Amino acid sequence: MQNLEKKLQQWTEARLIDPAAAERILQFESQKDNRKWRWPAILAVGFGTLMLCAGVLLFVAAHWNELSPGTRFGAVLAMVAIFHVAAGLLASKVPMMGTALHTAGTIALGGGIYMAGQIFNLQEHWPGGIMLWALGAGIGWLVLRQWPQALLAALLIPWWLAGEWVLATEKYHSTWALPSQGLLLLAILFLSAQPEKEEYKQLRLGLIWTGCLAFIPLVVAVLESSDGFWWGRYKSDIPASLLVLGCVLAYVPPLVIAFIARRKQAVWMFVFAGWVAVLGVISRNERHWEDAWLYLWMAVGATLLCAWGVNAHRKLFINYGSALFAITVIGFYFSSVLDKLGRATGLISLGIIFLLGGWLLNRLRTDLIARTAVAGGAR
Repeated sequence: MQNLEKKLQQWTEARLIDPAAAERILQFESQKDNRKWRWPAILAVGFGTLMLCAGVLLFVAAHWNELSPGTRFGAVLAMVAIFHVAAGLLASKVPMMGTALHTAGTIALGGGIYMAGQIFNLQEHWPGGIMLWALGAGIGWLVLRQWPQALLAALLIPWWLAGEWVLATEKYHSTWALPSQGLLLLAILFLSAQPEKEEYKQLRLGLIWTGCLAFIPLVVAVLESSDGFWWGRYKSDIPASLLVLGCVLAYVPPLVIAFIARRKQAVWMFVFAGWVAVLGVISRNERHWEDAWLYLWMAVGATLLCAWGVNAHRKLFINYGSALFAITVIGFYFSSVLDKLGRATGLISLGIIFLLGGWLLNRLRTDLIARTAVAGGAR
């Protein structure tokens, strides 16, 4: 691309082509270069970067006891610096490779922070390490303007706040209740990012993928976050003032971001904030897995996701709502119905649910997707 720019400049100075034509040629060639990076190449670069980071960390871990403190610290610094220096050298020729190596350098920064703390026997406060890691990712985004740096910062900042909360409330029960609710609401916010906008499109897609992968595990985390019926029953309740602060930290930031970004469209985020809050209340029941209200509320959440998908013309929401509804039905069957039936009857009933229920659910899902496509184009 650099050679092409030089040639175009020479041709423009020689008046063989005008500047507008040179700009169009450069734009066409850059788009053609971008089209060369298909999914196989993207996967190769992504997994190659991941394995490179894992290999370096494994090598250091295997020889850690053999290294002197000075050598350890030098290895920590080199691990971060080499990735960024290599990225700077390759960025102009292979931009995707440069982005991947800068990402590897920022990921290695997290390991370097904790290794440095171990080397110098610093005071143990693990959320502080995550804060420094998030700060490094934020600085990386400000300097490089690369979407993986912003994505890392968006993931690390909530985990830093969750870690601070867990340490501050470790002597009380249900320590993870509010962090899991806040992370679930944040996953819904990530899931609702708008991929059709060109501004920061790759970052938006990264947030959507993060929300997709985290949504259902975080629903389970909310349901399992109350430890009041295990060892937590011997702990005291969280003080009211601290509880209010936790609710503010868990719910307000995602809602403020949604309101600033979407204004009237943010009403769905407020609806799901209420859904998450009620789900957290239900999870405090000692036998909530046997409570019919839990499955009813999960079905309400699945219905709300589908309704949001129809309203926003988002096929992804409809698919996730359908999946959540199917998981809810199966969970209710195993928790409340199967043990009341014989083995043969239970298996027959389960087969009917899978065949008939799956067919009906898929038909409803395809009808909703078709409706959104007619209304405004499903995304």
